[in-house]
Amino acid sequence: MEDFNSETDSDYASYWRDWFISTRGHEYFCEIDEDYLTDRFNLTGLQAEVQYYQYALDLVTDQFDFECEDDMREQIEKSARHLYGLVHARYIITTRGLAKMLEKYKKCDFGRCPRVLCRSHPLLPLGLSDLPHQKPVKLYCAKCEDVYSPKSSRHAAIDGAYFGASFPHILFQVYPGLIPPKSNERYMPRCFGFKTHAQAALSRWQEGEREAQDVRLEKAGVEVRRVDGEDEEDEDEEVVEV
Repeated sequence: MEDFNSETDSDYASYWRDWFISTRGHEYFCEIDEDYLTDRFNLTGLQAEVQYYQYALDLVTDQFDFECEDDMREQIEKSARHLYGLVHARYIITTRGLAKMLEKYKKCDFGRCPRVLCRSHPLLPLGLSDLPHQKPVKLYCAKCEDVYSPKSSRHAAIDGAYFGASFPHILFQVYPGLIPPKSNERYMPRCFGFKTHAQAALSRWQEGEREAQDVRLEKAGVEVRRVDGEDEEDEDEEVVEV
């Protein structure tokens, strides 16, 4: 830290966050604004969740000047990463945080859906629980409305609570133009070109249920947008800008 004492206040204040964001395996995170981190209201309730809370906060905001043993320093560093993750889950559902995560979504920083029929649709990070130390982060596809495990082991080890269970859905509420149309296209098992009997019967039942649901939604005044697989091939893979 001493090497940065000669830098400007702005550069020095952003040093720990820059290091954290640029660390390999932290690509899913966005940088939290300093004003948000220093507003105690945004940190309500976190003191009981984080060991060495004040030291960790000082480290995240680059105010840490406590001389300590290496073992304790390592614990404080661990607490700082945990604190940043918990604050991150709150920050990304603010207006500023959503805008930053939207830019990462447009650049496909979170990866693309592995489902073939989703045609590489961009993913969003999702926590299956809002409580820390419960579930690792998953990736949500708005096209098939399913969740997947990250390919990288570094990403798979991130706590899902650092993103929360509501983030992707709040993003699409704020930016409804990004919601992709639902597709009727499904993989159909065939034997020598013929649909298997059980799968054919299931597909007919699913199609009937889908049509009945569309009728109910239209009667309720809800717009239903569906596209055929052939139409999807002509769509641009990039996220629609709003």
